[in-house]
Amino acid sequence: MNTTSSFPVARYRFEFEVRQPIRLPDYAGSMLRGAFGHALRQLACMTRQKDCAACPLIASCPYPAVFAPPPPTSHRLQQFSQLPVPYVIEPPAWGSRVLAEGETLIFHQVLIGKALQELPLIILAWRRAFARGVGAGDGTADLRRVIHCGDAGEHEIHRPEIGTIATHAQTVVLKGTDDSATPGAAVLHFETPLRLQHNGRALPPDKLQARTLLMALTRRASLLAEFHAHGPLASDFATLSTAAALIREEKRLTWLDWTRFSSRQKQKMSLGGVIGTWRLEGPLAPFAPFLQLGEWLHVGKEASFGLGQYQLARDRHEDTSDSLDKPRDCQRQVSETQELNL
Repeated sequence: MNTTSSFPVARYRFEFEVRQPIRLPDYAGSMLRGAFGHALRQLACMTRQKDCAACPLIASCPYPAVFAPPPPTSHRLQQFSQLPVPYVIEPPAWGSRVLAEGETLIFHQVLIGKALQELPLIILAWRRAFARGVGAGDGTADLRRVIHCGDAGEHEIHRPEIGTIATHAQTVVLKGTDDSATPGAAVLHFETPLRLQHNGRALPPDKLQARTLLMALTRRASLLAEFHAHGPLASDFATLSTAAALIREEKRLTWLDWTRFSSRQKQKMSLGGVIGTWRLEGPLAPFAPFLQLGEWLHVGKEASFGLGQYQLARDRHEDTSDSLDKPRDCQRQVSETQELNL
């Protein structure tokens, strides 16, 4: 791993008061991403060209930088049709429902690297999206406040009536790769479907391996750092791959099927994946920073709208027998009907 002690990333909780009923599907990540992207483009685009690739302002426009970063013509690892985007939307907890007028809609968004500089525009985009209407029936809502959720706790940083954004931390301190400081075991509690693919198909629980997971975490964090922050976190992937093959595992994973409608492709898409717990044991030191960052960045396909979310238990002495049998609820999600603490 390259020598760096911190990573530019922050998580924000958005709290909206519903004005006209909002219909949430089983999983609202895709719906929220679509509403966010549409509103961000409307606010940022100055030329109104249909195709960003042909726009003379593509290098300076915040819309492609955040929502659709153009891929490089060549890369040392692979050819890219698209780059990982510097944000993750964490939608409300699983389950379709209707939020009535006066109820509170809460979701989170993680911003990475250069996207953190666009926080004022991103907040405005969310306000515009919910003012125009989201979901089936175009439900509307008004932003009440934005909370920064960091290692030091939660702090309100913005209210529309105040207008300003309070100063707050936008980096996390990375764990070191020293053997003596790294637990010999870790348990990942997957809260949203994990989609690690082979030949375009998501792997079922019996086909998943620790090496596949660890290298996916490493590649994702390193690419996000390379294209949106201070440079790649890893360079010797061959050595890391060899180290990953030494990791032992115990899986309590089940398959969860779900579908979403793609407005771009005009068809339903099946996006099932695995949820549950995955215990890793062995020489995890080289992967400590990537396991840590995965809690922020997620892992696997469609991470940008919240798939592949997990919580990590790091205590080497932790008794994980109960946790392996009982997948956690989405503990970061606050009840959608909670009253606003005004």
